[in-house]
Amino acid sequence: MSRLHPGKQVLNAVHGALIFGRRVEALADALAAAIPAGPGRVLDLGCGDGQVAVALMQRRPELGVEGVDVLVRPVTHIPVTQYDGQTLPFADQSFDHVTIVDVLHHTDDPAAVLAEAARVARQSVVIKDHLREGLLAGPTLRLMDWVGNRGHDVRLPYNYLDAGQWAAAFDRAGLAEAQSQEKLGLYPAPLNWAFERRLHFVKRMVHINRA
Repeated sequence: MSRLHPGKQVLNAVHGALIFGRRVEALADALAAAIPAGPGRVLDLGCGDGQVAVALMQRRPELGVEGVDVLVRPVTHIPVTQYDGQTLPFADQSFDHVTIVDVLHHTDDPAAVLAEAARVARQSVVIKDHLREGLLAGPTLRLMDWVGNRGHDVRLPYNYLDAGQWAAAFDRAGLAEAQSQEKLGLYPAPLNWAFERRLHFVKRMVHINRA
């Protein structure tokens, strides 16, 4: 196995020390609050190493979470299935809920990925992503994305959507908003002043036309 470039090792170490641990806990809190009460089978789409999923199950032990990702990391904390980035290898309504945490802005067609998530989700799709609104939102999001992902060789198309584009993507996927949260507490002060703002959201989406 090849070793990481020293620059990437430093980048990952800095991100891990300052941001990653707090981010995992904050995201798990938000997901736990967004997923309706009761037991359920959850698919974490674009799960990475699965640490957020583990933290979610610690808060909601009645949930069982497994992952799916285009790139399966050498070490994962949950079972992970590899997929081609287009068609999820699961039957319709295989899961009660699908979570998609900071994944859609890494794709070329977020609405297509959302539609696949909606297809395999029986109850809801819970999304954590970015809103490209406000002063210098685009450059700020690009910086956050680069710091958090460049050291892991994650694809970075920087495909951030504004409110109108999100609405169109949700409509195309046949999903409607049921719950939304914007204050997530991802960053400590003073980083939150620059990197939190209204740049993040967690939304629980439900099917528009499914009985």
